[in-house]
Amino acid sequence: MSQLTVFYDGACPLCRREIAFLRRMDKREPVAFEDISPPDAAEYCPLPQKQMLSRFHIRNHEGRLIEGAEAFTTLYAEFPGFSWLRPIGRFAPARWLLNRVYDGFLLIRPHIQKLFRSQS
Repeated sequence: MSQLTVFYDGACPLCRREIAFLRRMDKREPVAFEDISPPDAAEYCPLPQKQMLSRFHIRNHEGRLIEGAEAFTTLYAEFPGFSWLRPIGRFAPARWLLNRVYDGFLLIRPHIQKLFRSQS
C-alpha cells in the first residue's frame, strides 16, 4: 500500500489555506502533498499539468488517481473525525450530487481566489 498523495495548486490562496489546515491536522503524516503549480511540476504530474490544475486530484493508497468530490471524501476520511465521509464518497448518488456541487464551486473559484488574494 502506498502513501496517499494530494496534488494541489500552490498558486491558489484558497488551496494553500486548505493544505495548511490539512497539514496541521496530519499528526501521523499519512499524506504527501505535491504542489503542481510550478512550471517544472509537469515532470511529475500523472496527467497534463493544466488538467491537474483544473480539478482536485489525489492518488489513493492503491495508486489510483481520483478527482473531484470523490478525491475530497477519500482525503478527508484519512483524518481523525472525518472517517464518516468514506461511505458517503463511495455511494454513487451522493458522489454524483457532491460532484455537481464541486462543479458549481469551480465556476466561482476564480472569484473566491480574488477575494483571498485581496485579503493576503
